[in-house]
Amino acid sequence: MYEGEPLSEGEPRAKGFSADQRAAVYRVIAERRDVRRGFRPDPIPHDVLTRVLNAAHQAPSVGFSQPWDFIVITDRERRERIAQLARGRRDDYAAGLPGARARAFDKLKIESILDTPVNIVVTCDRTRGGRHTLGRHTQPRTADFSSVLAVANMWLAARAEGLGVGWVSFFGEQELASELGLPGHLEVIAYLCIGYVTEFAPEPELATSGWARRRPVAWAVHAEEYGRRGLPGEDSVDPLAEVIEAIQPADATAMTAARERQDKMTKPRGSLGELEGVSVRLAGLAGECPPPLPEPACVAVFAGDHGVHAQDVTPWPQEVTAQMVANFLAGGAVVNAFAAQVGAEVTVVDVGVAADLDSVPGLLPRKVGRGTADFTAGPAMTRDQAIAALTAGVEVARDLVAAGNKCLLTGDMGIANTTASAALICAFTGADPAEATGRGTGIDAATYARKVDVVCRGLVLHRPDPADPVAVLAAFGGFEHAAIAGFILGAAALRVPVILDGVIAGAAALAATALAPDAVHACFAGHRSAEPGHAITLEHLGLRPLVDLGLRLGEGTGAVLALPLVQSAARALRDVATFDSAGVADKD
Repeated sequence: MYEGEPLSEGEPRAKGFSADQRAAVYRVIAERRDVRRGFRPDPIPHDVLTRVLNAAHQAPSVGFSQPWDFIVITDRERRERIAQLARGRRDDYAAGLPGARARAFDKLKIESILDTPVNIVVTCDRTRGGRHTLGRHTQPRTADFSSVLAVANMWLAARAEGLGVGWVSFFGEQELASELGLPGHLEVIAYLCIGYVTEFAPEPELATSGWARRRPVAWAVHAEEYGRRGLPGEDSVDPLAEVIEAIQPADATAMTAARERQDKMTKPRGSLGELEGVSVRLAGLAGECPPPLPEPACVAVFAGDHGVHAQDVTPWPQEVTAQMVANFLAGGAVVNAFAAQVGAEVTVVDVGVAADLDSVPGLLPRKVGRGTADFTAGPAMTRDQAIAALTAGVEVARDLVAAGNKCLLTGDMGIANTTASAALICAFTGADPAEATGRGTGIDAATYARKVDVVCRGLVLHRPDPADPVAVLAAFGGFEHAAIAGFILGAAALRVPVILDGVIAGAAALAATALAPDAVHACFAGHRSAEPGHAITLEHLGLRPLVDLGLRLGEGTGAVLALPLVQSAARALRDVATFDSAGVADKD
């Protein structure tokens, strides 16, 4: 209820702020920044700093426990010691970054411990108020959350006073606690650097530097329960329909500009072969020439198990799926080695592994089910499960792009997934199972014959209609197939290139492009798999593979090997001089 508006009849409510006051509140919130640059040496008057601390102290807290304390640090020598601690942890973090991320990180200013006149440490005492503190009995972490609200209040009050605030997180907590003499029952919540600044940037530094993007609020709002997306007053959003609607054709103007620039570059026309086509397609996808460099890049390895494994289509036990997921996360797989070589990140997405996986860094838990059903006996998954897996893939793509990735790569893991892929390829292209089915991990003649028969029986049972791509996925696909299809759709909607790996990714791309034909403009074929169905798939999609080395490993390895080629195509279009600019004579 706002000042000047009539009260609803029978419902007296407290008045809100006036329009000017309300605008000021929203302005302060919108202009809050994590500041690291441009601090001035001017001291902060005591009364200003006290007002800011008082605002922090007025934050709401569970059970009115007020679990925070504020340690104000101005001593230069102490701050120098703390800055040294931060630099050590910063270097440890930087050493583990993939190439493109490491280069971007080197350009970031991470802390301003010595640039600001005042540092403030916010701590939390989870014991404050005794054992019966209201609201803390079942959720003890609410004390921490309360302290974060104090940080938020401090930040907003500082902005209102014209003070910038930077949050420093590169600390070993025990090292910092020792330096500050903290008793053992206190937890460090935030280390803040506060000072006057020359100006406030229009956007957060991590956004302007390209490190990350801001997620739209529509991605984060759910109605009544998780997954029912929709802003207040609007109908619930179907994420899959929304992303399909957002996919647009390639930009013809940008593609024309790219072709014209290729012809003017200091090289014989057409001499870069397929790379020229790649650069043109990148421009069309981005809608600008030259297109952004496709880095940083992340390969998402989608993992799931398959019920058709029960038909003895592979000699490998199903447990290998979970074991290989652990190998990916430990950095011991081929895709890890290749990704390290080209500077790409590897993340693993559990959409359907038939085992419980430990929560570890690099694993995204998005499990739709514990493996699919046997498609020779019925659908591999329900339609709702297929949509859930598609949606999971869409959201993984969105999150990875929001995190700053400008190129996505598909990876996969799932014992028996080449059998499901062959069935999907036949369903979408009409190919003969004997021509589309390959030997996967290297099976003998008897297993191969059984594999072809399994695909034939599945096709007879389900009689797939490619006009209903979700039904085809549900009939034959793995959870990873559906998730990769969603991943492609998510990338296409955001106009970010996605490099496809082999036959599993190709089968998923058939589903994605059946749902949204223009999604193909985001797809780049990393390689041609030794699996025969992959050649059929690439021809159907109209994609030309960048690498042809007889690979049949999966994991995303072929896509990762192609990444430098895609990046080089974009860089050539961007960086190579034209005949005119270089003063080089063109041919008559």
